[in-house]
Amino acid sequence: MEFPEELKYSKEHFWVRVEGERAVIGITDYAQAELGNISSVELPETGDELEQDDSFGSIEARKTVAELYAPLSGTVLEVNHELGNAPEFVNDDPYDAGWLVVLEMADPEELNLLMASDAYEEYVSVADEED
Repeated sequence: MEFPEELKYSKEHFWVRVEGERAVIGITDYAQAELGNISSVELPETGDELEQDDSFGSIEARKTVAELYAPLSGTVLEVNHELGNAPEFVNDDPYDAGWLVVLEMADPEELNLLMASDAYEEYVSVADEED
């Protein structure tokens, strides 16, 4: 399982890659493995305003539908439309081709509420021990 060090992570299993004032967001390798084969992804529209921790779409796997929760507040600048035809990108390449949205961050201070890779790796290992 991968935990890229340059990313920030939420307790809801989203990753954030900061690129200046922009934040690329996706679900973690751990999350895609827990969900199983992704069959569809519902994402917001470009221009939508997201608030941290609010639902912004859903992801469907064979046995479940999971809500997507914004790890940061901001305006949606880009949506990964490729996932409409190839939702398996989330499983195959969650940190590159499987990205979900790009936000213009409303409050970069919210990044301080997210975890570094080592903290997230510990977080998911504790979750696995509890299962």
